[in-house]
Amino acid sequence: MRPAILVEQLGKQYQIGERENYETLRDAIARTFRYPRERQRKQPPTFWALRDVSFQVNQGEVLGIIGRNGAGKSTLLKILSRITEPTTGRIDLYGRVGSLLEVGTGFHQELTGRENVFLNGAILGMPRSEIAAKFNDIVAFAEVERFIDTPVKRYSSGMYLRLAFSVAAFLESEILLVDEVLAVGDASFQKRCLGKMRDISAGGRTVIFVSHNMAAIESLCTRCLMISQGSLAADGAPHAIITQYMAGDLASQNASSDLSSHPNRRGGLNAIMRRVTLLSEEARPVSSVRMGGSLAVQVDFACTGRPVRPHLEVGIKNSFGVTVFHASNRVITQYQFAESMDQGSITCHLPDLPLVAGLYSIDLFFGEEYQNVDAVYDAISFEVTPADVFGSGQIPSANEGTIFWPATWSVKADDVGEQPNQRA
Repeated sequence: MRPAILVEQLGKQYQIGERENYETLRDAIARTFRYPRERQRKQPPTFWALRDVSFQVNQGEVLGIIGRNGAGKSTLLKILSRITEPTTGRIDLYGRVGSLLEVGTGFHQELTGRENVFLNGAILGMPRSEIAAKFNDIVAFAEVERFIDTPVKRYSSGMYLRLAFSVAAFLESEILLVDEVLAVGDASFQKRCLGKMRDISAGGRTVIFVSHNMAAIESLCTRCLMISQGSLAADGAPHAIITQYMAGDLASQNASSDLSSHPNRRGGLNAIMRRVTLLSEEARPVSSVRMGGSLAVQVDFACTGRPVRPHLEVGIKNSFGVTVFHASNRVITQYQFAESMDQGSITCHLPDLPLVAGLYSIDLFFGEEYQNVDAVYDAISFEVTPADVFGSGQIPSANEGTIFWPATWSVKADDVGEQPNQRA
């Protein structure tokens, strides 16, 4: 089957800090005769926004693209939209392309909303009758009925965005390119947009979706690319690529904290805990974890007096300082370590964290079987990011509690039998 998009060894180079100087033919001839042996002017420095990027997208596929700011994601979409010319490589697009890259792209400021709808359809090569047939659906989805005959320069950013997305979604382009611009809309509009993109892909159209919203990427996309420093770093299933991104690209110095002189140590206790580090399932330092992901809390310790049999209690608190849960090896017999030691590390593994999205902090209590010899409050913090934990496209809301729970459900209809006839 022929792909919808084919990208081969794509590259885009930009100059840094200087604009290209333009001159007339007369200026060029005069300069040549005035300075016949002029040394070639020093070329300004350059950088590659994209380099040697190759992939293909099949018809009906929903491809997510993730990466840090400045990685080259938006540059890639601009090249796919034919807004920017590539420096190297080639792209083949099989079908009409509708794009929503940033607020303002594709609309004429002086024209009304109605006029811009027909203008965009004409640019896509659609006959006026086809545009007219979809016009009411476009306006209804965008919720701009009252202002459709007002010049779009007077629209708010939200109105502008709703109409731009609606035009891109309803005018039958075979390929739809959507950048992070959806972040401008409110939660209700974002939900409707994601639902519309699911409908688009179910209808056999191809969608490329760039976003920092990992939950949206996972729930919507069938495949995911990770762009890093202008290169294609990973390509695969959304869950695996997002996990790699969170564990690698987003790892930072906030994944570790020095506890030796921590200001929140409980008074009168010895500074036995020296450092705390948050680790991913692959044992890499991380400062964030996805909903339902795994996290490990590693504490390095060194005793100044006698050795201890290490016991660690980990308390997780939400952003309001309310304790969500505690984990302690004091109450689990198989993890009550018999060997005493002067120094080492003890790690608490927290698989399948049931925390909803938000910021959390950790209290640490270190000691022996019945006594804490060190305690540090708010020792380190971490972020839980949204994820489609139930595979339903719906994200548990933080307004409904601090944890989500994988409950099971059953239903049974009552067997009421034949009902007697009712008499008036």
